Amino acid sequence: MPFIPHTEEDVRQMLDAIGVNSIAGLFDEIPPGLRGGKLSRVPAQLSEMEIARLMSERAAQDGNPLCFIGAGAYEHHVPAAVWEITTRGEFYSAYTPYQAEASQGTLQLLYEFQTMMASLTGMDVSNASLYDGASALAEAVLMAVRAHGKSRRILMPATVHPVYRQVVHSIVRNQRIELIELPYCADGGHTVPDSLKQFNASDFAALVIPQPNFFGVLEEVDALTDWAHENGLLVIAVVNPVSLALLKPPGEWGEHGADIACGEGQPLGAPLSSGGPYFGFMCCKKQWARQMPGRIAGRTVDLDGKPGFTLTLQAREQHIRRSRATSNICTNQGLLVTAAAIHMALLGPEGLERAAAACHANTARLTEKLCALPGVSKIFGRPVFHEMVVRLNKPVKPVLAELARHNILGGFDLSGHYPELGDALLVCATETKTAADLDVYTQQLRRILST
Repeated sequence: MPFIPHTEEDVRQMLDAIGVNSIAGLFDEIPPGLRGGKLSRVPAQLSEMEIARLMSERAAQDGNPLCFIGAGAYEHHVPAAVWEITTRGEFYSAYTPYQAEASQGTLQLLYEFQTMMASLTGMDVSNASLYDGASALAEAVLMAVRAHGKSRRILMPATVHPVYRQVVHSIVRNQRIELIELPYCADGGHTVPDSLKQFNASDFAALVIPQPNFFGVLEEVDALTDWAHENGLLVIAVVNPVSLALLKPPGEWGEHGADIACGEGQPLGAPLSSGGPYFGFMCCKKQWARQMPGRIAGRTVDLDGKPGFTLTLQAREQHIRRSRATSNICTNQGLLVTAAAIHMALLGPEGLERAAAACHANTARLTEKLCALPGVSKIFGRPVFHEMVVRLNKPVKPVLAELARHNILGGFDLSGHYPELGDALLVCATETKTAADLDVYTQQLRRILST
């Protein structure tokens, strides 16, 4: 709340009305030993003008660096109208729409979001969001195990986001679900379909396929999907929603398409904001809809034949017995979904495609510029979307520190998660980067590597 209008007299009148002597009296049920006492280290109160200046100075300390980091959170242009509409009171303060008669606007927005996500992924059904991309993948694994009904083993490529893999392991390990890691090709940075032949006729519930994968590389999704279905596995697609404006949607992979598609929705209208909040999305084939976690908003008609919206298939742990729930984390991200729906509606299919194409073009230009520098080489030889991996002739960490001193966030150091790649750097260039931005980065990296 930016402004509290109550005067001391207002406060006194409210306290008198409820028969309490002071504000402290509202908390007299808390034992004295548990009270924190005075906040001795909090500075004296400031005026509104002083507070505004202080916060502006603190914000300025972060600077406004050129960002070439991707690795799961991406800097995209978000039209001003997105958050102008999202933060209107009707959306900003709306809670879960349990009472359909009072929540038609929110429910319609969720329905429109689901419709757009189903269209984008080429799937039949979408839910109304999950907590984030990592937990969405964990929920997809649990969903696949339920739907498969026989196996509790999952084939998980090493090219899936390493943090996603850690989160999935944390959530499913105590449910006796085993994750079998698949190695990637040293030349291409992808999962080679022929390498899966060793698992023919084996006992697995699902194969996870990232597209693009964590290295930015495009996987051979058709061959991987067909192999999985031929061997009785479900297919879980982990996708970047912006890339789907250019790439084949999961619903069209192989002969029959993926069974479940999930991922992080941050690229759709959510700015980079110190780690979130973001949201996870999930779509699936119609036959698996009753296994889907989260919520689905449905469209119907009332007694007068007028269209209306309501929540349906709410098999969440707060609605039914926990043992029967399909959702392990009931938290959804309604506000971020609101922004995503508005963002997609404003851009439309053509706008989203143009943004994706600009991302790909900028990454191609950056790759060409960086790999022309002495001491920089491209590691993988396969096509990418808007990220790529390069190897430097110096340790990555000090290079990134020096770039940061010149107001450039130079990429993601892969040495912690993929030490076998050596001094490898994951770099991303979205549609927000200009030719001048690419030149500044290239020039600074040339200077650092030559000293």
